[in-house]
Amino acid sequence: MKTRRTLLTALASLTALGLLTACGSGDAAVGEIKPEGQKDTGINVGPNQNRVHTAKVDAIAGKLPEAVRKRGTLILGVSAKSNPPLAFRATDDKTLIGVELDLATLVADTLGLKPEFNAVSWENLFVGLDSGKYDGVFSNVTVTEERKDKYDFATYRLDDLAFEAKKGSGWTVKGPEDVSGKRIAVGSGTNQEKILVDWSRQNEKAGRKGVDIKYYDNTTDYYLALQSGRIDGYLGPNPTVAYHVASAGQTEAVGKFSGAGAGLQGKIAATTEKDSGLVAAYAAAIDHIVENGTYAQVLKRWGLSTEAVEKSEINPPGLPRTQN
Repeated sequence: MKTRRTLLTALASLTALGLLTACGSGDAAVGEIKPEGQKDTGINVGPNQNRVHTAKVDAIAGKLPEAVRKRGTLILGVSAKSNPPLAFRATDDKTLIGVELDLATLVADTLGLKPEFNAVSWENLFVGLDSGKYDGVFSNVTVTEERKDKYDFATYRLDDLAFEAKKGSGWTVKGPEDVSGKRIAVGSGTNQEKILVDWSRQNEKAGRKGVDIKYYDNTTDYYLALQSGRIDGYLGPNPTVAYHVASAGQTEAVGKFSGAGAGLQGKIAATTEKDSGLVAAYAAAIDHIVENGTYAQVLKRWGLSTEAVEKSEINPPGLPRTQN
């Protein structure tokens, strides 16, 4: 967890660069952030979330392994990095909030369990699954063919990626040729990195310049580098890009793509150890919250209604395997 001093230093730097307040507004008293001119209450980023809840469904809870039912808790991994609106720390620099936690809470409610969230680094999400430490991961995990060898998936959101650039860049990304020779930041070990690496290889094969791929530890660092001109763009999850564009006003989305690459719509899924006996319960719980409307309430709350699914799919076709 960031210390209060570290957080305040980062926020001060962002404010100085116009990344937080230039064309957005926030209400410190209630912990809200909203684009300039928005009339409603905006997005609540304070610790008092008043999360949407739903009732237990015995028939769905009955699909759980007996050991999990008896324990009474659902132990889940989420990303520790600050990635609004997916999973991040509230204004108290302590409380975990975001769309991933809200949806996981609804699933736990349906199963009659109390969610217990563990915030860890991306790679440790999978270490936790492999060791049996977590019952699942709700952390913007894309279904891939390689991951299906080790994990089971129950989809709950569409997976879209977006390129972000400084406002007025005049740049549009439609394919590999549009990132030739560009300095692009991306998260290490992510599907967006795989796609960017593949695009760079396609460019080189076609006789064009590859992509100068940059890596930073935190989302904040990407935006500082973008604003200072050290990078030309950032490729990240569409929710993160959309949230930052709306709240900061200094950048723009210049291209949007499926997280599974060309020809396949990517899907974000609840992820569990293969054959753990949990995936059917997760899928049934997700179908239930879609049907009763609480799912739509959560997505609307975080501005992600366009990423809704009509039902949960278990282990659907995923991002193709990496070609060696």
